[in-house]
Order: sequence, then structure tokens, then C-alpha cells
Amino acid sequence: MPAATLNLVVIRSPDIDKSAAFYSALGLTFEKHSHGNGPEHYASQGDAMTFEIYPETDSSSSTTATRLGFKVADLDALLPLLVEKGGRIASPAKDSSWGRRAVVVDPTGHKVELVQK
Repeated sequence: MPAATLNLVVIRSPDIDKSAAFYSALGLTFEKHSHGNGPEHYASQGDAMTFEIYPETDSSSSTTATRLGFKVADLDALLPLLVEKGGRIASPAKDSSWGRRAVVVDPTGHKVELVQK
């Protein structure tokens, strides 16, 4: 049986516009969607995966315990843009066995690991 591949990640945010602006700085392109009676949300559809940002309706729907990870082309150039969009650097950029790595906290509390090979 072939290995499964991840094709959907959904996070929840108390401010979906602020979150979409932050993740757009990573190069993701978002469109607003609403399915049936569901809430308006943002979706970024890539070749292999869809990344969605839904409204956080209460603290029990929080997804901030989930760590996200992205490969990036130029980590040092990207970090100031993410801070400008409301991010906070939790672990500054440094070289590691995985490549140049940093951890940023998005505007609503999700930890985002960034790696440049």
C-alpha cells in the first residue's frame, strides 16, 4: 500500500484576516470561501495541499497546540516580514542539521517552524 500524503491542514483563528495576511507573507495565496451554511474562511490551494483558516468560535476550538512547518527559500529575509505581519520570533534563525531554522509564533499563537535547506 502506498504511503498516505497530507492534503489538507485547517487551523482556527480569532482573526482570520490577520492570519491570512501573516501566511500570505510565506507566499501562500488565499481566497475567501464559504460552503453551504458553513462559516466564511480562507483557503490556499497548492499543488499537493490545501491550507485553510477558519474562524475560532470559542477556546475549545483552538488549534494553537498544533505546530506547523514550512520550507522556505530565504529565511533571513522572511523573518522581518513575518514580524511586520504580527508574528513573534520564538527561536531565532540558526544553522541546524535540518538546515537554517527558526520558529515564529503567528499572530494568534500557532508555532510555525521555518527551514531553509
